[in-house]
Amino acid sequence: MILLKVFAGLLGLVAVVLGAGALATLLITLRIEARHPPQGPFVPVPGGRLASIEAGPNPSARGTVVLLHGASANASDPMEGIGRRLAADGFRVIAFDRPGSGWSDRLGGRDMAPPAAQGHAIAQALASLKIGPAIVLGHSWSGALATAIALDHPERVAGLVLAAPVAMPYPRTGTVPWTYRLALWPPMTWLLSQTLATPVGLYYLPRAGGAVFRPQDAPADYLDRSRAALVLRPGSIRANLQDLAGLPGALAAQAPRYAALRVPTVVISGDADGAVPADRQAVPLAAAIPQARLVLLPGIGHMLQYVAVDALADAVARLADRIAAERDPVAP
Repeated sequence: MILLKVFAGLLGLVAVVLGAGALATLLITLRIEARHPPQGPFVPVPGGRLASIEAGPNPSARGTVVLLHGASANASDPMEGIGRRLAADGFRVIAFDRPGSGWSDRLGGRDMAPPAAQGHAIAQALASLKIGPAIVLGHSWSGALATAIALDHPERVAGLVLAAPVAMPYPRTGTVPWTYRLALWPPMTWLLSQTLATPVGLYYLPRAGGAVFRPQDAPADYLDRSRAALVLRPGSIRANLQDLAGLPGALAAQAPRYAALRVPTVVISGDADGAVPADRQAVPLAAAIPQARLVLLPGIGHMLQYVAVDALADAVARLADRIAAERDPVAP
């Protein structure tokens, strides 16, 4: 009888904690969405719509650059870092919230996790907007997404800029802890995302935002400019976890195809990137893509779009000039 009372008491305590977490999650989500409403047009695609942010002249004599953000982020991250600069340089710039991130619908649920699936949705949005071929700039996780679009929808891609990319297979390190496997069990993922993950994530967000910039410092207004808190909403948390968990298997299938890429490509990374080490990703990726140009930036970390804006803008401009020269060669 005593054990039953103890067990009932523990269940009651858990229920109280989860209930308080659910209320906190609701209030935090409402506050985040009020502070960071959609900034640009929605693009209808099969199954829902994708959110976008646009900048720069339309049409543009210099061409269009499509920005794709990394994990735990949204379209504002690359737009506020490099996008505004590219727009000022004369490019038309369009940044997408990846499916399930920012204000974009998840579309296919868990089936939307692989880069190839997200690439198909982005390609459909570009077709709807009559954009392409364009320069596609993918940062971090979206190194895999940008290459997937080039592989499966080459008519939409004039060139690739892969910034601090994750696109090469990588082994799982050791045994996956049971706590991680439990958190990825769909019912548990849903429960945690609806109760505890949002308030806990809000507490750690400033620390996480600073860590990803190392060895550089994050700009003082980075979290607000990038609307980073949007990832703390329950649906975005689930989508982000699914994207990260599914990436190793997707890359194992995708990477052997890189030798077939013929699109002009620049792979640019910092040699002090602790989040995505260049020697494990950027360097072998540049070797795997025929005639790709590798740019390694001394002392630079992961967030190139903020801490190496000039170098990244120069990489885009040089690639645009190369594409224009190949399209309209000067007669001898």
